[in-house]
Amino acid sequence: MEPQPYSPSPVAVFVLCCLVFLLSMFFRVSAAVISPELAAEFSLDSADLGRLSGAFFYAFAACQVPVGLAIDRLGPRRTVAALALVGAAGSLVFATATGFGAAVVGRVLLGVGMSSNLMGPLALLAAWFPPQRFATLSGTIVAIGSAGMLLAATPLALLTRWLGWRYSFLVMAVVTALLGAAFYLVARDRPAGVQPPDRPTGNPLAGLGRLMRMPAYWAISLATFIRYGAYMSLQGLWLAPLMTYGLGLTMVQAANGLLAMALGQMAGLPLFGMLSDRVLRSRKWTVAPSLLAMTAAVLALVAVPRGLDLGWVMALCFFIGLAAAPGQIMYAHIKELVPAGRIGTAMTGINMFTMLGPAAMMEAVGWVMTGEPAEYTSPSQFHPAWWFLAGALGLATLVYLAVPDSKALQKNS
Repeated sequence: MEPQPYSPSPVAVFVLCCLVFLLSMFFRVSAAVISPELAAEFSLDSADLGRLSGAFFYAFAACQVPVGLAIDRLGPRRTVAALALVGAAGSLVFATATGFGAAVVGRVLLGVGMSSNLMGPLALLAAWFPPQRFATLSGTIVAIGSAGMLLAATPLALLTRWLGWRYSFLVMAVVTALLGAAFYLVARDRPAGVQPPDRPTGNPLAGLGRLMRMPAYWAISLATFIRYGAYMSLQGLWLAPLMTYGLGLTMVQAANGLLAMALGQMAGLPLFGMLSDRVLRSRKWTVAPSLLAMTAAVLALVAVPRGLDLGWVMALCFFIGLAAAPGQIMYAHIKELVPAGRIGTAMTGINMFTMLGPAAMMEAVGWVMTGEPAEYTSPSQFHPAWWFLAGALGLATLVYLAVPDSKALQKNS
């Protein structure tokens, strides 16, 4: 009797998927908490720190199409594990950097190394779990993985105080390599006995060309570009100045507002995934209303007066995060509109626009604003930003209405 091929439990696969995405989120924001040390050691100004942090995102975005092709041809297991070694090398280079240039190289390698740590897990979810659980589980992965941003805050600061920032990143290099090895040894691209999908053959760019001829691909790409770009413009840049300079709140109160926004998104990720999978049984009619809700929430910022009760500020921040959460379902939507052998290319193609959105939208908001945030003393001075973001989100809503809905949930009902 032939031995049965090894097959991990679905729970083990899911846990590994959560861990690799958590690691990606950690490295995504890890430069922020050690920025004072980096600025002092390498004599960096604010622009240098911005370039150092942004190097990760540009490298990450540039890798999305090649990562998608690799997932489709090599499978997510080998792709994630191999790139984890690049990430470990990046953490090592960053830890041993002797100047700004070497530190940027380390961040670039980290961006490359983490570039498959969401798309790889999503491809595994598509193989290991039925379609009617995909949005719920993918939302849960992102919600759990978002804790990586929390680990890159106080815990990293404490580790840095204990070991120094260089030894902290040496530790993370070892953690990254070990996690990559565990992913390779434990995970499998599909359960034992399940026939693999037909792998693309011939010109690897042919499938990409077919994807780019799909109007739905461009509509979903535009929507995720605007949705995540608007969210990060608020979470990562403009809401804090509004609360401190425009509304007169303290820095701690403003930080609590940003925390409420993050908690809203984390709560909404599995909630809306379940709503899409089991209640509405629709991708389109979960995402489109959420884009409209984000538009309404940003428009509400136009009406925010100075002296608004703190409770209402926290509630509005929470609602913005909650409204942004269903954007994750766009990955489920595109994967169900393409053949099984093109899922990796499709989802990474969408993710490229997701990662480019914050950089472009933040810069665009900067164009419509004038002066320095510290000079603003009234909420009305932030109105150009809110009108711009609301207009962009309104456009995304209209475009998404033209996307055909996925029929996968109806087929499996």
